[in-house]
Amino acid sequence: MELASYVGALTLLGDERRLRLCALLDGRELSVSSLVRVTGLSQPRVSTHLARLREAGYVRLRRDGQHTYYALAGEALPPTARLVLDGAKATGDPALQGDAARLRALDAAPRGRLPGSFAGEMERHYSPGRTWQSLCEGLAALLSLGDVLDLGSGDAAASARLVARCRSLTCVDASREMVAAAARRLRGHRHARAVVADAAALPFDDGSFDQALLFHTLAYVERPDAVLAECARVLRPGGRLVALSLDRHAHRELTARFGERHAGFSARELTAKLTRAGLVVGHAAVACTEPKKPHFRVVLCVADKPTKPKPRERKP
Repeated sequence: MELASYVGALTLLGDERRLRLCALLDGRELSVSSLVRVTGLSQPRVSTHLARLREAGYVRLRRDGQHTYYALAGEALPPTARLVLDGAKATGDPALQGDAARLRALDAAPRGRLPGSFAGEMERHYSPGRTWQSLCEGLAALLSLGDVLDLGSGDAAASARLVARCRSLTCVDASREMVAAAARRLRGHRHARAVVADAAALPFDDGSFDQALLFHTLAYVERPDAVLAECARVLRPGGRLVALSLDRHAHRELTARFGERHAGFSARELTAKLTRAGLVVGHAAVACTEPKKPHFRVVLCVADKPTKPKPRERKP
């Protein structure tokens, strides 16, 4: 065998994760979801490694309707790869033994019940139908909203999930193209409308809305304080504003191309801005952190408009 074939096998199988996948697929077929469950790796990472192995001729795939199954290439596996794989399996490595034990447990698990290994990490794993979209739909079904304002709505991808739970829905965006797309998305809901307007100068009367949404809007407007003041003005007493924003970050080179004007806002900064707008902040904290680098964090703020205006301070 040529030296290059050894180098190629060592390079590809020098990654422990690819070696583990080959060991699991040696002599049997497994789906990506099964490999994710057994190895604990994320679905995108497993798919990436499988693509590398398939490109090198180490694994083959078989499609059955919407399902895809992978297996080791068998007799077509390069001899050098077989030597490396058999040698690794003969070592009794704990990682390979652990994978084999989890695979046996998966095979023995009663159908219709998630494996115990999912406990505490369900958000990392996929099972049919359990998606973030379906979760949002289920949670939205619990809501009973009044007159809702979605400020900086884009094409209404977010608020369309709520339209059936609102007495009325008004989507506002500065882009005519986005508003046109929002109108198409909301077609069929007579109580919904999409309006082109400046978020810092809204064409609505005081106290027009019960709830206001600012989902990833403040970092993209020129004057965030003016926008928050307008939100406070058009909310009814007792009304609620919910805002999502990137946390303060140092990655403007990544976000500027999306039109971001400000490098996010910390929970403390948003609390100060909402308070200056006359709202009472009930919650302000990081809600989630993205798993991919640079690990952007998202801040969630919830603020209410007081039912009674604050009394003016008397001058001495």
